[in-house]
Amino acid sequence: MTPIEQSCYWLARLPQRVVTPLSVNAETDIVVIGAGLTGLWTALFLKQLDPARDVAVVEQGIAAYGASGRNAGMLSETVDHSHGLAIQHFGFDAARRLAALGAENARGLIEFLEARDIGCDWEPTGRLMVALTEAHLDEARHSVATARRLGVDTFRLLSAEEVQAEVHSPLYRGGVAVSGGGILDPARFTDGLRQEAERLGVRVYERTRVEGVAPRGTGVELRANGVRLQARRAVFATSAYTHQLLPEVARRFIPLYDYILVSEPLTPEQWARIGWHRRQGITDGRTFFNYYRPTPDGRILWGTSEAAYYAGNQVGPACDHSQPHYDALKASWRRHFPALAGLEWPYAWGGAICSTTRLTPFFGRALEGRAWYGLGYTGHGLGTTRIAGRILAHLALARHSELLDLPLVTRKPFPYPPEPLRGWAVNQVTRALRRVDAGETPNLMLRLLERMGIGFSS
Repeated sequence: MTPIEQSCYWLARLPQRVVTPLSVNAETDIVVIGAGLTGLWTALFLKQLDPARDVAVVEQGIAAYGASGRNAGMLSETVDHSHGLAIQHFGFDAARRLAALGAENARGLIEFLEARDIGCDWEPTGRLMVALTEAHLDEARHSVATARRLGVDTFRLLSAEEVQAEVHSPLYRGGVAVSGGGILDPARFTDGLRQEAERLGVRVYERTRVEGVAPRGTGVELRANGVRLQARRAVFATSAYTHQLLPEVARRFIPLYDYILVSEPLTPEQWARIGWHRRQGITDGRTFFNYYRPTPDGRILWGTSEAAYYAGNQVGPACDHSQPHYDALKASWRRHFPALAGLEWPYAWGGAICSTTRLTPFFGRALEGRAWYGLGYTGHGLGTTRIAGRILAHLALARHSELLDLPLVTRKPFPYPPEPLRGWAVNQVTRALRRVDAGETPNLMLRLLERMGIGFSS
């Protein structure tokens, strides 16, 4: 299979440049492991809170190598997986606070990229959630009502005719238009954060695979590339790879691989067949939904949340491609848009989503209180990582922030079982959710999980 930096459309678009690996023993105040969105936001907020603080970031590949550069680039204003799930997991008042925080965060992110002139092809398109069945229409009505209860006024119910006027598909029966958010190039956005961090004095070491981190003296010692980096404190911004360095967090999340295709450029005539003049990012109403958007150069990105779990929390190049998922993606495209059934897809790749039982991130301490971590965005990391960066920066500097009172910080998600039960449970839940997507009612297992606070409905 083609290497990820060539097969992933976003990574392949990045300009070629010289990177700096860690090559000699070094020291720093705070080392951030991972040069994705979480790590780079953390570095930026560390410098904002304490400009004199020496900060280094280490990354196994290049900045944006992981989930930060492999996603769809659809910016949402939500912190949680849905407003309904936030109410279920945290209560109404906390959910209302998270909704307000999400809207504030999206505005702050957009203001940042515009003020810094980060060239990431940002488009304030809003987004669409489309209904394929009557059950999806009921859920759409519920999502709009729930948003309004929480004080969110960006959700608007659409009829079948209104949705078809936006995007022409024989499957669409209605949906929800959300006026917040938009689309961007996630890899160029992440690389823009890297450049901004380096401008502020952050040292970014790429092509630096961390072999281990351990307490040493009053701080920590990081081993990578055959050399050592001493730091007073460490921040793990390693998402689905975190358990490779911190085995104690392995039961709090599972890595799930989403797969994505990007098409050849469409002609004006092809675009006319499907409409899509507003260029919104789109998701459908299934549990294992498709998500899709136009690219800056006139292609279509087509992804699926029908993620794959590889036993033992496996992540890495062996999971980066899946021909069965690519075939299923092409088949689903043909069902949604038969007018363009013959479209070719020159880019195909997978990336690991870090999922928790409550579908929201969590935070914690490790290495005898000398390190902090944050992970578990469950597909909503493009915006939420900015909040995570603020949280982690305040934790690392022992600074007060009202963000530290959020239930995302104070409460851990229910753990997953150990292997081999974990793999069996994931497969059973996946099969049950597929049946729900096919029109069946949730079975006893799903209903039990809902009562335990491990819900999947919105």
